Amino acid sequence: MAVTASASETAATTGAATGPAAGPKTVLATRSGAAAVTAGIVLLVAVLAVVDLTQGTAAVGPSEVFRALTGRTDPDDASVIVASRLPRTAAGLLVGAVLGTAGAVLQAVSRNVLASPDTLAVNAGAYLALGVAGATGASLPMLASSGVAFAGGLAAAAVVLGLSGLGTGTVWLVLAGTALTLGLHSMTQALILLFPEQTEGLYQWNQGSISQNGFDGVLQMLPIAAAGLAGLLLTARRVDALALGDDAARGLGVPVRATRVTVVVLAALLSAAAVTLAGPVGFVGLCAPALVRPLARRFRGFARSRTAMPAAALTGAALVLGSDVLLRALVGGDRAVAVPTGVVTSLVGAVFLVVMAVRLRDTAGAGAPDRLRVPSRAVFLATVAVLVAVLSGLVIAAVLVGDSKLLLGDVVNWAGGRAGRTVSFVLDTRVPRVLAALGAGAALALAGTLVQAVTRNPLAEPNVLGVTGGGALGAVILVTTVPAAGTWGVAGAAFAGSAVTAVLVFGLAARGGFRQNRLVLVGIGVASGTAALISLLIVLTDPFNANKALTWLSGSTYGRTMPDVLPVALALLAGLGVAVARRTELDLLSLDEDTPRLLGLRLAPGRLGFLVLSVVLSSTAVACAGTVGFVGLVAPHAARALVGRRHVRVVPVAVLLGAALVCAADLLGRTVIAPAQLGAGLMTAVVGTPYFLYLLVRSRR
Repeated sequence: MAVTASASETAATTGAATGPAAGPKTVLATRSGAAAVTAGIVLLVAVLAVVDLTQGTAAVGPSEVFRALTGRTDPDDASVIVASRLPRTAAGLLVGAVLGTAGAVLQAVSRNVLASPDTLAVNAGAYLALGVAGATGASLPMLASSGVAFAGGLAAAAVVLGLSGLGTGTVWLVLAGTALTLGLHSMTQALILLFPEQTEGLYQWNQGSISQNGFDGVLQMLPIAAAGLAGLLLTARRVDALALGDDAARGLGVPVRATRVTVVVLAALLSAAAVTLAGPVGFVGLCAPALVRPLARRFRGFARSRTAMPAAALTGAALVLGSDVLLRALVGGDRAVAVPTGVVTSLVGAVFLVVMAVRLRDTAGAGAPDRLRVPSRAVFLATVAVLVAVLSGLVIAAVLVGDSKLLLGDVVNWAGGRAGRTVSFVLDTRVPRVLAALGAGAALALAGTLVQAVTRNPLAEPNVLGVTGGGALGAVILVTTVPAAGTWGVAGAAFAGSAVTAVLVFGLAARGGFRQNRLVLVGIGVASGTAALISLLIVLTDPFNANKALTWLSGSTYGRTMPDVLPVALALLAGLGVAVARRTELDLLSLDEDTPRLLGLRLAPGRLGFLVLSVVLSSTAVACAGTVGFVGLVAPHAARALVGRRHVRVVPVAVLLGAALVCAADLLGRTVIAPAQLGAGLMTAVVGTPYFLYLLVRSRR
């Protein structure tokens, strides 16, 4: 499952000559060309900095900026520029420079063009560490916060690198980092919901904003950034040697493991400084080196790390300042104050990730996810019986247990219309929640089963592929713009969002027969884009709608009514009918490309039909219970492990497992820490993230 680079790209990265030795004139020309390009980037950064200084709520032009810098302007204008505009621009320069450099060196030592502080989960680890510090009520100075962020980011990077390996040139690193990011973000989201006062403002901070109140933050982070940059420049020659390959580097006397560890630690230090100052500004470490890389093919001066790192730093600064300028130009000064710059960089980075995933050569074919096993009929019946018993017990417990404990007799009286007012109120609100959890879990499990069968990809799942994120985006657009929208309106908006993202993901990944890496990476990129748009909507809407959307996005069944359950119930009934009726077709599609064709089966219509059905199931589940991740991954895998790969058995077992998983998660979320509650989506992420990482390790072996 390796992602390989072309020979020209490898030569450009390592700086190795691919032809006859260049003459003096050629070397002089390439050096002068590199110098000219660097000067152009510096000029671009300077222009963006000046434009950024002129943007804001107060009308300040270039002339006022010049007079303020020379001390010849009105005191009010000088106060605005010196106290707010200059620190903001300085923060943008510093954050962009350190993230661009961190991304460049991480890509160099891993020989992976998709490595960055985001895909290594460094930002997510720092975010969780600061969230834990905030939830404890500790008031830390900025330097101490930087240390906490550094520890969290470094720990997350260590986990990702330990699971995926470093220097292998594969996308395992990105997949492991993304899965861990989802889990860490879910844990941080839980802290925000549980400790709203202690973590106030943490969600907006997480989107990445370079706005500053004075120079204190910049001045405190500047020595840390300078130390990290200096350390990386000192390791530049060793990084160049690593680009030649581990064996070649050892032959040159370079300590491979020590060099990699040193570079990762220094990159984490830079990322921690950026996170502490401005929050996680997404994907700058991915985009900046990607923009510098073509220059290395044209100008050999950029092929060496000592030159490429400053170029990536300048490009990163241009990306951050350019994003801030674009944001304020499109949104306007008054509203741009509330919109984090990181939303724009995340959107740009999501597009970059999708484009790079499509262009990278993926050698991993789509294969059957599990070896062929045919357990006996008795095993299947026993498994179904046990699951039905477990699910029945969970449903009874979910109905009886909560903020008010009930008895079975109360439920019987309620069903017969003989219950008192208090019992009726409790059950009228609790039963729809239980049914919503059951329906959403079953629908997501069935959707995951269909997607994995059609794409023959063991990592495919509606949440990982961005389909759930698209549904969430459509629903959030409606929730934040039309708060009084009804059940069918939210379901329709979720379906529209899921349909758009599904067409985008499957359309881009269909080239070459749904290659495993390409499909998942495109899905991750699209999911990142939808998450950035959701963050933008939540930040711009009023606080009431924002809290409503955040609670719903956590996968909460709070406030659900019987009409909310109807769309997912209808979709589930239709999905089960189709899956059972066409179970043989599912079995054939999950085998390989040739067998269905030999038997006269038309692949395209069958695939399209099952994918549309999975989109309907995912979107109605999102509309019913919010964003619940990893159910579509865990349930089908567990079902195949229990009863084999025949879909006549996999479908009912997966549906029962999905319903049980979400019902249990919802029950735990509203009872373990009562009266506080956690959404089922947060609980399933805690279970699903380790399982996704386990699947990665098993597939890699």
